[in-house]
Amino acid sequence: MMTDMSVEKRIEFLKEEINKSNYKYYVEENPYLSDFEYDKMFAELKDLENQFPLLKTPDSPTQRVGSISEKFFSHKHKYRLYSLDNTYNYEELTIWYEKICKKYEQNLELVCELKIDGLAIALSYENGLFELGVTRGDGITGENITQNLKTVKAIPLKLFEPKTLEVRGEIYMPKTSFEKLNEEALNKGEKVFANPRNAASGSLRQLDSTITAKRDLSMFTYTGIFEDNLEKDIKTHYDGMLKLKELGFKINPNIRLVKDIQGAIEYCKEWENKRFDLNYATDGVVIKINNIAIQKDLGFTARAPKWATAFKFPPEEVTTKLLDIELNTGKTGIITPVAVLEPVQLAGSTVSRASLHNFDEISRLDIRIGDTVLIKKAAEIIPKVIKCMDTKEHTALPQYKPPKTCPSCGAPLEEREGEVGLYCTNPECSQLMCAKIEYWASKEAMDIDYVGPSIIKQLYDKKFISSPADLYKLTMQDLTQMDLIKEKSASNIYNSIQNSKTRPLNRLLTALGIRYVGKETADILAGEFASVEDLTTATIEDLASIEGIGDIIAKSIYDYFHNENNLKFLEELKDLGINPMSKPKPKSNILAGKIFVLTGTLKNMTRDEASSIIKSHGGKTSSSVSKKTDFVLAGENAGSKLDKAQNLGVIILTENDFLEMINGNKE
Repeated sequence: MMTDMSVEKRIEFLKEEINKSNYKYYVEENPYLSDFEYDKMFAELKDLENQFPLLKTPDSPTQRVGSISEKFFSHKHKYRLYSLDNTYNYEELTIWYEKICKKYEQNLELVCELKIDGLAIALSYENGLFELGVTRGDGITGENITQNLKTVKAIPLKLFEPKTLEVRGEIYMPKTSFEKLNEEALNKGEKVFANPRNAASGSLRQLDSTITAKRDLSMFTYTGIFEDNLEKDIKTHYDGMLKLKELGFKINPNIRLVKDIQGAIEYCKEWENKRFDLNYATDGVVIKINNIAIQKDLGFTARAPKWATAFKFPPEEVTTKLLDIELNTGKTGIITPVAVLEPVQLAGSTVSRASLHNFDEISRLDIRIGDTVLIKKAAEIIPKVIKCMDTKEHTALPQYKPPKTCPSCGAPLEEREGEVGLYCTNPECSQLMCAKIEYWASKEAMDIDYVGPSIIKQLYDKKFISSPADLYKLTMQDLTQMDLIKEKSASNIYNSIQNSKTRPLNRLLTALGIRYVGKETADILAGEFASVEDLTTATIEDLASIEGIGDIIAKSIYDYFHNENNLKFLEELKDLGINPMSKPKPKSNILAGKIFVLTGTLKNMTRDEASSIIKSHGGKTSSSVSKKTDFVLAGENAGSKLDKAQNLGVIILTENDFLEMINGNKE
């Protein structure tokens, strides 16, 4: 039997070996342990930490597995994240450089880095430990997604040296991982992501970070802000990047130090086509003045650094033949035209379909089936038709005439006042209903796994469902009658549908597909109303007075909740067990802006109950103690969080202290 000291040493050894293996594999791309050895060590570490929970620390590899959050909290950046000015023109790039060189009367070295098409994040480290991860947001305030970022193995939980610093990086999903993710989605009948950036964003925005952990995300670090004496020893950006690599961060291997602007232009030209061979998306090159003293002297404009700029690769444009115009009926009944193209290579991928937006756009461009058209795609964005080429064949082709009836059900189409588009007039149109059910089951709505377009169409065609409510009436026997659905798959589908009954009010409001009400508006409504019933009694004036909801949206919401068919549908959902309540507004703001960390066992309430009380009075909770923590609420058997709070001088509250504070007897 191991002594406590030998257990502690063994845990430290296992952590070091696993973290080293993660660094070698995900940063250096040089495997250190076999899968068998890694899994064996990880299992042993997890087992020891379960036996000795006080020895579990934030830098443990076991903290990468993920957890579930109720929401993401906003966080003000300590250092602002600026945008970058950019150009598509080498002449403008040269003017930018020469203007700076003239000011300092010398040619200046530049650092060139590939501009990663991902999501910018800021990571904070205290004495070498990863404490906080925040999205870019608007550059001033972002969202705390620390738990999700801990699942990204290219992000070190503990640095090789105990340094205090903030680093900036770009989270991305490798192209191979993106293709695998979409392939799995297709096999499940789910919607696919449009591009790797969307996939990375969707993965980081999961409230359940165990889902994020399953996505193969990575990160390139592109700058660091050092908060100790190390900064004075780093004179150039390039040296700073090498130091970040020494500390354990992943930097892009294609970073290059060049003597002047001509070297930067040569770098841009080299990567304009070479980029398509990379396993990640890049849409340009970031060029920075290397000398940090000059960077500081140049400073910033209102939105961007003066010492850096981005050269954007020109959007690719190619011509191809328009084979057909496919018509789809969406969840609102709108008919969407899509160009079916002769397959062509564009920006590193094969394109066979492109957006046509609407029938007015087709008319404006005078696009005809059989035309040669120009399509454009910037980086990984969905391609669109931008022009009809002037060919001899064009005038001989018949002009395209918009449909008069729905391509799905044959019902007449109508125009709506003030809108560009044609709408199906049949509320029971099969494609419209399937689109509504698809949206209902989508990630941003009721988030029902395993229920994708192909499953929904089959259920609809077999007359098992005709509306979203019918999903909740399905039995295991119904599901096993589906083609290619065996008992295990049927069980997964059934359980996923049942689990969606407990989704919060904002999800349901999104899923209803109310005109003008997307995810953001649904979040606003759920913050103002406690239930669906409350919304049915709200007046247009009540709704319009809410910040973020104007007169037009207010009327649309009011009309929805006063439509007899919609009310019957909502009642049906309630009978099926779907009647979510939103969280009440804060009872007070006495804890506004205060951050609490809970540790140990409380006598009169659970930690979840204490957390709810804190939030109901405007406060926030965090899973880790840092300098930003205002209070630590400590119960019996409090662990390392209590020790860290004492070392940092954070105010420690007993349960009685906390209750007195809530009751207004303590400042």
